[in-house]
Amino acid sequence: GPAHLFRLAGKCFSFVESTYKYEFCPFHNVTQHEQTFRWNAYSGILGIWHEWEINNNTFVGMWMREGDSCETKTRQTKVHLVCGKSNKLAYVSEPSTCVYSVTFETPLVCHPHSLLVYPTLTEALQRKWDEAEQLLYDELITDQGYKKILKEIFEEAGLLKATEEKEAEKQSKKISLEFKTVEKCSKEYKKLSEEITKLKVLLDQHGIAYKANFAENTSVEYVNHKLATAVTTVLNGSKDEHLHG
Repeated sequence: GPAHLFRLAGKCFSFVESTYKYEFCPFHNVTQHEQTFRWNAYSGILGIWHEWEINNNTFVGMWMREGDSCETKTRQTKVHLVCGKSNKLAYVSEPSTCVYSVTFETPLVCHPHSLLVYPTLTEALQRKWDEAEQLLYDELITDQGYKKILKEIFEEAGLLKATEEKEAEKQSKKISLEFKTVEKCSKEYKKLSEEITKLKVLLDQHGIAYKANFAENTSVEYVNHKLATAVTTVLNGSKDEHLHG
């Protein structure tokens, strides 16, 4: 996010309303402490720093998520950043069950350009944004497609958290054994061959015999499975067992 806001990191700001004391620690968390003499007075976390709220290509707030459990979900808080003469927690509300809204005043956001997203990006991501703007102008993509590209840019910059589905998709791409070109396949085969050689050396060092019957099964999955089994044996300290491919 905006570098000038990082000076708030490591500081905490309090706000007392009725019997509750709220504390906001930018880039860390939001907490609530019930100031009563009840034996079960609540004191807990309303959210941990998670991601930015971006609207109209501007940072408008900070999302604190995954706080203490609340029935079937976890508590979360949106922190609104507004211009003020000093750094202070000005207002706290609970618009819906276990979802809190906090207003934080600071002179650091008073400048009209202080919360623009574009200047915080790397040159590569700025170029990607520029290209998306041109595509939208030339009507080669829809407004929805433009917003999708922006979301991907913000995720890549670490301003937004990627969804679980996207993370799973990334992982599946990493472990995919399908290759679009022969060159790519050869490159990956060479890498696997080098890895197999290293693992064989590891087995030799621990006195474990490894014999691969490639006539029986030569698939990458099969070889990797056998080597993984052998390495597990090494790590478990079973040096006397002989593995045969």
